[in-house]
Amino acid sequence: METKKYPRADLNKKSGLFFVIGLTLVLFLVWRALELKTYPKENVAIEQLTVTDYLEEKVPVTEILNVPPPPPPAAPEVIEIVEDVAEIEETVIQSTEINQETIVEEAPLKVEDIAVTEEEEEDIEVPFAVIENVPVFPGCEESSNEAQKACFQKKIQEHIMKQFTYPDVAVELGIEGKVFVQFIIDNNGYITNIRTRGPDKLLEKEANRIIAALPQMTPGKQRGRAVKVPYTIPITFRLQ
Repeated sequence: METKKYPRADLNKKSGLFFVIGLTLVLFLVWRALELKTYPKENVAIEQLTVTDYLEEKVPVTEILNVPPPPPPAAPEVIEIVEDVAEIEETVIQSTEINQETIVEEAPLKVEDIAVTEEEEEDIEVPFAVIENVPVFPGCEESSNEAQKACFQKKIQEHIMKQFTYPDVAVELGIEGKVFVQFIIDNNGYITNIRTRGPDKLLEKEANRIIAALPQMTPGKQRGRAVKVPYTIPITFRLQ
């Protein structure tokens, strides 16, 4: 038996069209699925502030204290008027003016009434360069004043060289320089009022120690009277 085919009843006639439409639809769905974006949900806490326009204020109840009125003022005392019957003696003031006829009597002067005050000796400072008799360093008993000056300066230098010690800290820090020392030889021959001026406190302290170690001297004299004599000397600290 021969199979009859009708053009309209052919099922494969539009299969290609349906395939293209299905493929397009599938591609569209795949593209949308790939382009789909999702975002994580965040828990956001929302705070709310409520402000009331009316605040009720509680007023405390106060009680009125019944205070009694103050007592009336006391009656003033009776003032008695007493007549002044006492006689007042007048004081006669005599004139102290004198004239040519007035005789002035001299009061007797006693020896006990005369006070004799001793003159206080003033501390006088005389520079070393102009003093009549310079302070005498032990071992400088020379005859002339100029010889004593030279011996004094020589003994001072020898004393400095003998007592000189470079501070260890100053050596480590490399501190050097010149320290000017001024001191006073008082009227008893002692060294007082030592003042130093230098580049560092370490060097000033060492210079003060050297001068303070000077021995007691015979004080300088001006017109036969012991006086204070200021003296200044530089001490050089130098690292080799």
